[in-house]
Amino acid sequence: MSSATVLDHLGLCARDPGPLWAAWERMGFVLSPFAQQSGRRTPEGPVEPFGSANRCAFLKHGYVELLGIHDPALFSNGLDGFLARYAGTHICAFGMDDAEGNLARLRAGGMAIPGIAWLQRPVEAGGPIARFARLPFPDAPEGRVQLVQHMTPELVWDPRWMGHTNGAEALTVAILAAADPAETTARLSRLTGRPAEPDPVAGFRLRLPGAVGAAGPFSPAMETVVRVLPPDALGRVLPGVVPPSLPFMAGMVIRTSDQGRAARDVLAGLPLREAPDGLMVPPEATGGAAVVFQ
Repeated sequence: MSSATVLDHLGLCARDPGPLWAAWERMGFVLSPFAQQSGRRTPEGPVEPFGSANRCAFLKHGYVELLGIHDPALFSNGLDGFLARYAGTHICAFGMDDAEGNLARLRAGGMAIPGIAWLQRPVEAGGPIARFARLPFPDAPEGRVQLVQHMTPELVWDPRWMGHTNGAEALTVAILAAADPAETTARLSRLTGRPAEPDPVAGFRLRLPGAVGAAGPFSPAMETVVRVLPPDALGRVLPGVVPPSLPFMAGMVIRTSDQGRAARDVLAGLPLREAPDGLMVPPEATGGAAVVFQ
């Protein structure tokens, strides 16, 4: 039966994306070029330009999307609602390789999904168009939790945008906080088709098995994890991080090629903290999400 295979990407949102992009460049990431998004508001609707725009930090395994509102006069693609809660991570996307099969699975389970949502954007000004098939969980309080299938992965994972001076190479863990971790975990388990298990600290986690090429054309087979913690346990994983509201997509772990040695040099001068999984840049220095370099 079709299911999600991997943590594909996380997405941070800001009303003004300029400072967000600058913060990630300061952390040693090479970002993809500016791209205004477009897509269909309904499965049968016309493709239209959206007011949202992004740049991304593409890794050998997965990526981080950095979104903002480029044109307030156009459809914001949900960013206005997200930003009314807080600036930071509002998108958690799981990779799939069969959009139609997963749609059938979710509908058979009683989920009211109107159909596959299509999104597209140029990879750079005047460049080819990257296309994505998405299955968002309807009205999830956590944000945009969705399954995504990259129809043109070779266009977006471009080596020109992957030479990060901090050594980052893989998005391995997403960390959420929820007042009711069981409820949030059940929603994510239903979407992904993956079973939940107790988290070693508190709450629950989902483990996604991965596969070669599941999170980009250069990605090895590796397990990725989503952790859903109660708020009183969040500080044990991300020291000093306090949820602005709940549920909260609090942070991520990014594996480096050298156990974080280059990252320590690149990040010098930022308000760093030691976390159980590595060196943490706190949300106030990243645009709203704790980023742990491992």
